[in-house]
Amino acid sequence: MGKLIVLEGVDGSGKSTQMKLLRARLEGADRRYISFPRYEEASSFLVRMYLGGKIRTSPDEVNAYAASTFFAADRYISFMRDWGGFYERGGTILTDRYTTSNAIHQASKLDEGARAEYWRWLYDYEFNRLGLPKPDLVLYLNVPFDTLTRRISARSAHCGARADIHESDTEYLRSCVKCGFDAAKHYGWTLVDGTRPAEQIQRDLIISLGGILT
Repeated sequence: MGKLIVLEGVDGSGKSTQMKLLRARLEGADRRYISFPRYEEASSFLVRMYLGGKIRTSPDEVNAYAASTFFAADRYISFMRDWGGFYERGGTILTDRYTTSNAIHQASKLDEGARAEYWRWLYDYEFNRLGLPKPDLVLYLNVPFDTLTRRISARSAHCGARADIHESDTEYLRSCVKCGFDAAKHYGWTLVDGTRPAEQIQRDLIISLGGILT
């Protein structure tokens, strides 16, 4: 089997920027870079319906367990049709988001007392029941709520992109920030300070990856 490394964080935490930097620095025949959800693939149809507000207009109106299956199906199909063989032959996968995103965004809909049960269910469902590979390392970009909202607003103004139902619900986003930090502690993810300049964050990520990619 290969290795699976996840770059995780709440919307606006800088994952895409850091993944581009990692690709430029760590490109190799034995590595592949993936981003979830796979918006360009048919497997993400339910995810696109959900995030586009086609099921309900608020994320809290869609059951956490039901929404989790939408994202899990996208990952499962991509594993079976795309990168699974590469991984099983020993390749290294670096991915922007993974099961870990459900641990943040869907668990945030639940009362704090119900989250541990959900976190146990989530990892069992995707890694044991579906047979998806469990990450060897999760790097979590930790960024406070106020910084995230400024970044999302600036990105929307610059790109003209419409925010999805996660990004446009500020109270939901606030809950995700706390839930993300708690999930990182629960699962033992590696916390990375996402408020620092991009070059410094990249150095922190490379240091954390040192033991995995050697």
